[in-house]
This record gives sequence, structure tokens and C-alpha cells, in this order.
Amino acid sequence: MPVSSPVRSCSDAGCCADVALAPEAVTTFERVEGFRVVRSFGYVYGQASRPRNVLRQTFRSIGALIGLAPVEYLTDAERARSESLDALLRRAESMGANGVMGLQFQASEAADGSTRVLAFGEAVLLEPAPAEPASLRPEPDAR
Repeated sequence: MPVSSPVRSCSDAGCCADVALAPEAVTTFERVEGFRVVRSFGYVYGQASRPRNVLRQTFRSIGALIGLAPVEYLTDAERARSESLDALLRRAESMGANGVMGLQFQASEAADGSTRVLAFGEAVLLEPAPAEPASLRPEPDAR
């Protein structure tokens, strides 16, 4: 897949990384329409964890008792997801890949209350698929 300009990707830690993988080159599907896999680099992963914060958890519990939405919990999960995806993209790019297929996320909670998010997928080198000659394309049904 042609990479035009780096995509800016930021995690909550304040550090930003220039990732040259185009957003359309990262997919949960096993193939990318209009492109072919030139090379597979194998599976790559990225992980992030968010430690348990007792004070934050106490305020969440109080908020739940009075009917407030657990916004902070969602924010922590989103941050961990973003950090794990950033790590995965950096690894894939360092291997020479310009795409990731079959992207999946796995989240788990440790005994100490910390949350861990793992992102994984297959790092691949994609290129545009050659156009089919008109003679090989199926004829549309004329009814």
C-alpha cells in the first residue's frame, strides 16, 4: 500500500510517534480489497497496561452510587488500547511492513486491579493488485 505521509499517532503519556502506516492499511479483515500481500512478516503485537488507582476507583464507586457514568474507566481503557495499537504499529513498521491484517485486541485485568490490553495482527507488505483485463471480468447478468 503506498505510504504518502506519516500518520501522527499519540498516546496519553504525551509522547507522539510518527507512524508511516496509513490508517486504511490496518484492518481486522484477513485481506485488503484491491491489494495483494507481497510478503508476510509474521505476527506482531503491542501491549499496554494501566495500573490500578485506588483514589480514582473510590470516586468511580461513589459516582456509580449516585448514578454518574464511569467516564474515567472508559478513558483508561481507551488509553491502554491506543498505547497498545501504537506499539504494534511501531513494531510492524520496524519490520518493513506497510500494513497489518487480522488486527485483534485482548483485554485482561490482573489480580492487583491493573488492566492490560494486547493488540496483535499479521504484519504484511502490501502493493496494489494488478487490474484484471476486461476479457477476464465476469459479464453482468442481462435480465
